[in-house]
Amino acid sequence: MNMIHFINYDHVTLTYPYGQESVLRKFYGDVLGLEEIIGNHPNESIWFKMGNKEIHFVVEQMGPLSRRHVAFEVQDLNHAKEYLHGQGIEITFSSKIEGRDRFFVRDPFGNRLEFLVYD
Repeated sequence: MNMIHFINYDHVTLTYPYGQESVLRKFYGDVLGLEEIIGNHPNESIWFKMGNKEIHFVVEQMGPLSRRHVAFEVQDLNHAKEYLHGQGIEITFSSKIEGRDRFFVRDPFGNRLEFLVYD
């Protein structure tokens, strides 16, 4: 089976502590000047535009497996899923995002990777 055909990375997800939304918005919106992407995002996350990419923030308490991740846009999501499954990689799913289909894996070090296509 052929390797995965990557198009680009789509976004990065970082975390922030509960109750610190105003601090987050002040730093990324006011200080860095990023435009917030208003919407009903999964898990009440806060999204910003960063050039032609996005940066997403989710509330998280520190633990052994973080939800922080980088997202890779791929040409064929089903092919990527089959390929990774064939390599013995566990595939997991998350909440739905309108206009995107996606899944997640963890690398050997516990880092979370998202693979996605746009509808």
